[in-house]
Amino acid sequence: MKKSIVYIALLIAVALIAAVYFTFDPSTTRFMPRCLFHELTGWQCPGCGSQRMLHALFHGNLPEAWNYNAFLLCIIPLLIPMVWLEINRNKYPSLYMRVHSLPVTITAVGAIIAWWILRNL
Repeated sequence: MKKSIVYIALLIAVALIAAVYFTFDPSTTRFMPRCLFHELTGWQCPGCGSQRMLHALFHGNLPEAWNYNAFLLCIIPLLIPMVWLEINRNKYPSLYMRVHSLPVTITAVGAIIAWWILRNL
């Protein structure tokens, strides 16, 4: 019972966040947070453009979403099974341990660092 309430609350929170990003364009809206790293250095962090990417994706503009943050756009399909696995971690403990292993973590961190460097060249 308690778990289902948490899942429902998370689902409502995700739906509300999606509605905000669908409704408001982060490029023109002042209340959307700006990237502090970009503001201080002028360089883009791995997440820069993610808000605008979500807005473009929710409006079906895939090329624009790609231009804002191609890495995150490519990662979204991987996040869905990861969330499913997190919810079902007790049912599939060996799969959970393989996905949350040191080699996978090192690969993910390496990919993020590579994206961070490449997008600032």
